[in-house]
Amino acid sequence: MKQGFLVSTALAAALVFGSATLSDAATYLRGNDGNPETLDQHKTSTVAEANILRELYEGLVVYTANAEIMPGVAESWEVSDDGTVYTFKLRDNAMWSNGDPVTAGDFVYSLQRIMTPETGAKYANILYPVMNAEGVNTGDIDPSELGVKALDDKTLEITLHQPTPFFLELLTHQTGLPVHPASVEEHGADFVQPGKMVSNGAYMLESNTLNDKIVLVKNPNFHDADNVAIDTIHFLPFEDRATCVRAWEAAEVHSCSDLPAEDIARLKEEHGEAVRVAPYLGTYYYAVNHDDEVLGNPEVRQALSMAIDREFLAEEIFQGTMLPASSFVPPGIGNYEAGSPEVDYFGMSMLDREDKAAELLAAAGITPDSPVTIELMYNTSENHRNAATAIADMWSNLGVNVEFNVRDASAHYAHLRDKGDFDVARAGWIGDYSDPQNFLFMVESDNDGFNYANYNNPEYDSLMDQAAAETDLAKRAELLQQAEGLFMRDLPFLPLLYYSSRSIVSPKLQGWEDNIQNVHPTRFLSLSE
Repeated sequence: MKQGFLVSTALAAALVFGSATLSDAATYLRGNDGNPETLDQHKTSTVAEANILRELYEGLVVYTANAEIMPGVAESWEVSDDGTVYTFKLRDNAMWSNGDPVTAGDFVYSLQRIMTPETGAKYANILYPVMNAEGVNTGDIDPSELGVKALDDKTLEITLHQPTPFFLELLTHQTGLPVHPASVEEHGADFVQPGKMVSNGAYMLESNTLNDKIVLVKNPNFHDADNVAIDTIHFLPFEDRATCVRAWEAAEVHSCSDLPAEDIARLKEEHGEAVRVAPYLGTYYYAVNHDDEVLGNPEVRQALSMAIDREFLAEEIFQGTMLPASSFVPPGIGNYEAGSPEVDYFGMSMLDREDKAAELLAAAGITPDSPVTIELMYNTSENHRNAATAIADMWSNLGVNVEFNVRDASAHYAHLRDKGDFDVARAGWIGDYSDPQNFLFMVESDNDGFNYANYNNPEYDSLMDQAAAETDLAKRAELLQQAEGLFMRDLPFLPLLYYSSRSIVSPKLQGWEDNIQNVHPTRFLSLSE
């Protein structure tokens, strides 16, 4: 297990107070969810990392301030009539921070690198629509056979093995960001270090101090540098959301990326429009280990799900800032005409659900007189702690006792990704693109990076494969709905809540636009005096 670090409230405050202040108009002090585990875009997997990487690098396409797709390094593109060949024309003035031109060959190198098995990219399968990508990633096909080709220095051709309606959305993800080939070849894994990193985005990496801050400075070689108003960004890690809020109220940060639920009402009353609560494409869930002797029983998993009062969690724990979840795929997602399947017990009263849960557990030999004990693992946060405590209380009435295992965010997710042992573990998933596949792919049996539950259902895999091959969007949606029906029957994850984004933003920070992806590129922001 990788070593994790936890910042105490006092230490975090001291670190923040010792940095730049809001009076430095050209420096954006940005609260982030925690320390990044990596700044290698091909090994990344967290929102905190994505926030930083999108400032350092620019992909073929990028998000606007409203999370709409706009040209990035590619100034234009064409798609073949059958939807399988994308031809991107790169900007003539796209440059790396060291002055090298950004070329189509850089993207070929980068896409081959993320697919090469030796890279160990946990998120490689997000780009499996590219021709031969899966075969390259499993080591069965040489990287040179990947469906990417530099027609010339400024023309990149990407061939897909089938039409993929959301392919441009995929390219906005941090795994679609390019690396500077010469730097990777010269420095190996150390290319992410200050002084060695060469980036092509609006900003460059100046320093990276664990548990203190990551400092980015404006990239003068960025093609749109003249329109980038903020000179410097300090990314400040906050495992504890309340600490960030106190720093914001003391005018020591411009924005916090999350807020403690119990503080929302007070913050709205005291700070009004500075508090931003917006719909967000994501689901808060508990992963359940299917290899566990007790939890391997599907009726036990169903009982645990039935016994959770999601309305209580949403209203009392998260203070109305989240919505009760009755599916894994959140409502309002694109390309899902059929919508999520209905689950019968969500239409029952909580009393009836508790009775049914007790009946299922009793059939498995679990009662208050014959209890079992399970470990619930969650990452450090007052919101996660309060939710876990409430759920443990709900389960205790049925003969399920809970012990807690608490880690900081980087150690928690490293433990899950590295297949560490657990019973039940908190996690959350934020959509990388608005399509149900981006949620349901997580528990395909070959998804080692995100199938925390060790779920293995050939029927589910087959439905996902059929959906991947279906070009008719309505038929594809029906196949995905069937797959989600199996998901909700087998419950590799217990969906608990749908996310909303919760931020607090200084009036000095201009250009912040609420959006469903909760992405806020600094290049579109400015600071007033």
